Amino acid sequence: MDLNSIATFNELVRSGSIRQAAEGLNTSPTAVVRQLDKLEHAFGTALVERSPRGIRLTAAGEVLAERARLVAREMTAARRQIDDLRGLKRGSVSLHLPGVAASSMLAPALAEFSALHPHIQIEITVTSAAAAFEAAATGVSEIAVAMFMPPDPRVEVLLRLPMRHEPVMASTHPLAACEMVTLEDLLHHPLTLPDRAFGVRRAFDARVRAAGLDAPEIAFTTSSLELQKELACRGAAVMILPRQTVAREILAGLLVLRPFCARDRIETNLELCRPLGHHQSAAARQLSDFLVDHLRRLKRD
Repeated sequence: MDLNSIATFNELVRSGSIRQAAEGLNTSPTAVVRQLDKLEHAFGTALVERSPRGIRLTAAGEVLAERARLVAREMTAARRQIDDLRGLKRGSVSLHLPGVAASSMLAPALAEFSALHPHIQIEITVTSAAAAFEAAATGVSEIAVAMFMPPDPRVEVLLRLPMRHEPVMASTHPLAACEMVTLEDLLHHPLTLPDRAFGVRRAFDARVRAAGLDAPEIAFTTSSLELQKELACRGAAVMILPRQTVAREILAGLLVLRPFCARDRIETNLELCRPLGHHQSAAARQLSDFLVDHLRRLKRD
């Protein structure tokens, strides 16, 4: 058993089939099978069940999959620390962030950072704010962006950026004629929101309950920010998003933002955070410092 076998097994678990694992590793299916056979021989038991539709882990395979992920994570951390000791200006950084922070807010900063540090690879996972925060708390991600999260002793918050989530709609939408929007106004129109795994949806539902209003029927439930924007641009629904997320569309005249009245505001902090108690690579430190500066500029603007 060697690290190559573990890496192959991790890719097999991730992809779910021998053929796809071979493609992901840029090798042949025969080579993948050979590495799998070595592992099964070493452990003296079958690790997967094969079928025309792919592979399924056995009970022993489930145990190994959990440990193999930890091995891969530790080896990545070791590589980063060794690169730091050697003074290499390269490496990789894992970054988890929610969709509302991914495009308009952080994409410009990530592009600028990459131009300055072309040998640093950034592994970006776009997910819910809660999942991004948990990735930082458990050390899966070196840097995360989160919102609507309570304090957690496992996480260090590097910067907090106050955010308001406001109604966003097409310029031709009836609510676009209003200076401010109430929850009651909003509930008379089709909405597009993410599901309750997302903090903004939970905050919205809490505001509706606190106002004593009936729970609305959400016309479109989707975690895709781009789909929400497209629906709003076509006048099919109203979104609830921070201004920074739709600044480009507002500037282009595709969308308008109308703030909630004071009693209905949905406010939170966008938090740039990292795990406590984990070694942070030089590459991760460079990126986190860069993002802090970027978000501070947004805060001033």
